[in-house]
Amino acid sequence: MILDGALLTDLYQLTMLQGYYEQNREDLAVFEFFVRKLPKSRSYMVAAGLAQVLDYLEELHFSQDEIDWLADTGHFKPAVLDRLAALRFTGDVHAMPEGTVFFPNEPILRVTAPLPEAQLIESRLINLLHFQTLIATKAARSVLIAPDKLLVDFGMRRAHGSEAGLLAARASYLAGFSGTATVNAGMYFDIPIYGTMAHSFVQTYSNESQAFIDFAKANPDNVVLLIDTYDTEAAARKVVDLAETLRALGIKIKGVRIDSGDLADHARKVRSILDQGGLQQATIFASSSIDEYKLDALMTQQAPIDGFGIGTHLDTSADAPYLDCAYKLQEYAGIARRKRSEGKATWPGRKQVYRNYDDDGCMGGDTVTLENAPCTGQPLLQRVMQSGRIAMPQPSLTESRQYTKNQLSRLPETLRQLGDSPGYPVTISAELQALAKRVDEQTLV
Repeated sequence: MILDGALLTDLYQLTMLQGYYEQNREDLAVFEFFVRKLPKSRSYMVAAGLAQVLDYLEELHFSQDEIDWLADTGHFKPAVLDRLAALRFTGDVHAMPEGTVFFPNEPILRVTAPLPEAQLIESRLINLLHFQTLIATKAARSVLIAPDKLLVDFGMRRAHGSEAGLLAARASYLAGFSGTATVNAGMYFDIPIYGTMAHSFVQTYSNESQAFIDFAKANPDNVVLLIDTYDTEAAARKVVDLAETLRALGIKIKGVRIDSGDLADHARKVRSILDQGGLQQATIFASSSIDEYKLDALMTQQAPIDGFGIGTHLDTSADAPYLDCAYKLQEYAGIARRKRSEGKATWPGRKQVYRNYDDDGCMGGDTVTLENAPCTGQPLLQRVMQSGRIAMPQPSLTESRQYTKNQLSRLPETLRQLGDSPGYPVTISAELQALAKRVDEQTLV
C-alpha cells in the first residue's frame, strides 16, 4: 500500500488546480497553518511534524501511474494532466522549529509558492502537522508530570494505522519519552526500543517459574519479567527465589512489570518483596491504560514505580483526538487576503510571532504581527525551505528533543498543570488589526 504520494490529497485540491491552470491564476500565494483554539484541558501545544513536511515537499511529484489513473477518472483535461506531470514544489517555507511551544492563532508554518503548488499540498501538510503535534503535546504532559521516570510509547497496536504508530513513536520521543516498543521506529528514527514479555509467554507453560527461567535464558541482557498473569505478589516471590539460580548462569534480573490491578498497591507490595529478597536494584515497570491523569495520581501517591508503558491513550490522544487547525490563504498576488466566515475569520498577510520572557526566563507573552513590522521579542518563524529545497541543515531528532526539553522548561508553572489554567497572553498587533480592517474595506462582496 502506498502511504505517500501526490494523490494523498482531497479531490477538491485537484479540481481547484484545474481551474487555476485554465484561468492562469498562478501568482505567488501565501498560506499559513495554525490552531484556532486549544482542545479542552490543553494550555499549550508542541509543534511537530516539520521534518516529514519538508521531505514530502522535496519529493512531491506525480508518477506516471498516478497521471494515468487521473486520466481514467475522466475528471481532468489533457492539458491539466500535462501540467500535473511536470509539477514540483518550488516555494519557500517558514516554520517554527519542531518542539516549539505555541498557542492559538499563531502560525507555526507559512508557505509561499505559486498558487497551484501551495493549494495542492494543503491536505497532506495538515495531515502531517496535525497528528504529530497532537501526540507530542499529549506526551509532553506526561513528561512534565514524571520527568525522571522511564516513559515508553506502547501504543502502536492501537494506533490508527501503521504510519500513525510510527509517527506517534517519533512525536512522543521528540516530546521527551525515553523510547518506544515499536521496532520499526527504532530503525527509521533511531529511537531507543524497549520490550518485556506478554502474558501469552507465561500461559504456554504449566509452571510460571519455568517460564521466567526460559525467558531469562533467551534474553539474558534484558530480563524484565511480567508478574501479574496469575498472582502478582506470588510471582514476585518466585522472581526472588529464581534470582540465585539465574545469577549462577551469569544472568541478572533487571526488573519486573505489572500490567493490571491497583498499580500503586501492587508496586508497594512487590517493592517490599524484591527488597527483602536482595533485589533492591530490580526496577518496577507498570502499564495498563496509563495516561497523564493516571500517571499524575500514581506520582501523587508516590508509588514506587520506575517506568511506565503508555499506549492507547497516547497514540490516539484519547481525551483530545483532534485539533481545530487550518491552513488558510493569507495573501495572493501581493494582496493580503482574509476569510471572514462566522467563527472562522483569519488574520491577513504574512505574519511573524514574537515571544517575550519574564525575569525568570519563562514565557511571558507572544505577539502575532506582520512579517516586517517592528516588534520586540524572539521571532519564532524561520526560513526552512527556499525554492523547493531545504534551506538549512535540519536538526537531528535528538537535537530537536533537547530543544523541546528546553521549551518545556520555560513554560510558566500555571501552564504545566493538567487542570484549567488562566491562559497565555497572545496579542494581535495593531498593525495586523489595521491590515484586517483595510482588507475588509477593500473586499467586494
